Amino acid sequence: MSQPLDVMVIGGGINGTGIALDAAGRGLDVALCEMNDLGAATSSASSKLIHGGLRYLEQYEFRLVREALAERETLLRAAPHIIWPLRFRLPHQPHLRPAWMIGLGLWLYDHLARRDRLPPSRRVFLNGHGPLQPKLKLAFEYSDAWVDDARLVVLCAMAARERGAHIWPRTRCIQAQRAHGLWQVTLEDASGSRRTVLARVLVNAAGPWASSLFDEVLHTAPPAHLRLVKGSHIVVPRLYDSDDAYILQHRDGRIVFVLPYEQHYSLIGTTDVDYTGDPASVAPAYDEITYLCDVVNEHFRTQISPQQVVHQFAGVRPLMANGDNQAQKASRDYKLLLSADGNEAPLLSVFGGKITTFRALAEDAINQLAAFLPGTGGPWTGQLVLPGGDFNHHAGLQAKLIQEYAWLPLPLARRYVRSYGTLCRQFLQGCQGLEDLGAHLGAGLYSAEVDYLIQQEWARTADDILWRRTKLGLVFNNARQQRLQEYLSSRS
Repeated sequence: MSQPLDVMVIGGGINGTGIALDAAGRGLDVALCEMNDLGAATSSASSKLIHGGLRYLEQYEFRLVREALAERETLLRAAPHIIWPLRFRLPHQPHLRPAWMIGLGLWLYDHLARRDRLPPSRRVFLNGHGPLQPKLKLAFEYSDAWVDDARLVVLCAMAARERGAHIWPRTRCIQAQRAHGLWQVTLEDASGSRRTVLARVLVNAAGPWASSLFDEVLHTAPPAHLRLVKGSHIVVPRLYDSDDAYILQHRDGRIVFVLPYEQHYSLIGTTDVDYTGDPASVAPAYDEITYLCDVVNEHFRTQISPQQVVHQFAGVRPLMANGDNQAQKASRDYKLLLSADGNEAPLLSVFGGKITTFRALAEDAINQLAAFLPGTGGPWTGQLVLPGGDFNHHAGLQAKLIQEYAWLPLPLARRYVRSYGTLCRQFLQGCQGLEDLGAHLGAGLYSAEVDYLIQQEWARTADDILWRRTKLGLVFNNARQQRLQEYLSSRS
């Protein structure tokens, strides 16, 4: 690449891909490198929620909650295939918070930002009905949204590529230094091959590695330090039949979500534990798993134990270090730290943040960098529609697919809509029956879908496909995994 890039982004999580997308849409020449698969770390280990953060109201973070609530509406419009409304129930525990306090908090939650698509909060008298223990008499209902977090990252990267961005997964930045008013960035891919690119601006969006990047790549002291907080989740067989989610208040001040997950499961999390070590090696500890089980057992009729956990995962949240001793009270807000003294090439570092506010963060980042990049276009992502999101409702698109492809089984059509939206037509086009989707690798995964994921969504490994592009890892046994691996090996 002989001509300098406008922007070089390090980090292929949600903030990095969001910044690359925003920049590319403003006419800038952009590249992004990610040392692993896109969204392989924190961005695929969230609680899968687009939410304002009801509990942040108690920490007086009104600006953060207002921004997140506004983004919730924007993202519901942008990606209806992977983001959809979710109704929450908050059981009332009188000894923890009085009902008037919860009611006031939910009134604020309803009114801090414009709410077009979601119904308001309300009280619900349980009267011993439903999945909760009979001792719980009152609950509060409110709305937020679900997101397939890993697919959100990939779709942002695809949208950036459509606008000319270069996306380089499995490519590590091993050195970056300023020279002659530019950044010289040395990259190394999975084969060990190296290349150097030039860029006018460098963006550090390395997530949990944002501080260590200064030591290992930039060879200078970081302008701020992160507090790494581990959040662990477990997946168990479905606890109840309804599509409601639950937010549980625990006596230690933490909250735990119980979410409907992939039709047959419940997702439970999260914990807040300070973490030291390599973020790539994070995993739930046994005491975290028992903690989550205990919280559920205090609230639900159905009791669970660690032996019933079918899947578990943990992520490291890169939060701003603010001196608070309690990890759950560390702010989820973000800071953009700009280094651009004199005629030096600018460096913008992203510290903190949450998945809900990634678009606003990215817009803020490019607004700050526009002063160094003449000709930069104005903000545009407020009206963004991500790839595959050009439809209104799941049911409507599902019905169209069944009409166009009468042979398509309903469970497969449902999964295609929830994962790909209209993108699924790329691998369905021309098919006259299931046999045209190629080899069946198990659990409704056909080789045509795998080929699409390799060609269009940067998938390379079985984990990429089973856990980040889909969630079929929940139903893939060892024999199916081996068959998928053999298929991937045959294509390499």
